[in-house]
Amino acid sequence: MPGAKTPAVEWLTSVAPDPEACRRAWERDPLGITLLPAGRAWDVLILPARLGYPTLDVLGRILDQPGPVLADFGDARTGFFVPPGTAARWLGTGIRTAGAGTWIVVPYPGRPPAGAIRWLIPPDGSGTLTDPALLELALHEAAADRGRAGEGGW
Repeated sequence: MPGAKTPAVEWLTSVAPDPEACRRAWERDPLGITLLPAGRAWDVLILPARLGYPTLDVLGRILDQPGPVLADFGDARTGFFVPPGTAARWLGTGIRTAGAGTWIVVPYPGRPPAGAIRWLIPPDGSGTLTDPALLELALHEAAADRGRAGEGGW
């Protein structure tokens, strides 16, 4: 709801050059999206949805609450929020990274999706992120499951 300073909004906008101006502009945007810099409080690992959704399913079986996860562009990709610095160290075929020096499109948490990006798991404001080691294990399990089902790997 516009004007409400929720923990999730405060956490997300804390990385903006001017957090208060970012929050105000974000609330007025009819699509409810803003650009935020990655690499400060989080990095984002971006997987093709055909692997991202199964990976999220695996994470859901092993974690009570993974970190925030985005879906975008007609569900073509999923973005997992991970600790800063992960993007610089991550190696994986078909996986994009957003870390220091990059910006990501972020929808307003708690608002119904109005554009091509939405939260699959919204941030709760506590700073919870997905552990990269657990994400990698879940990714391998999801890829193996796809292979066993005859759907191919990456």
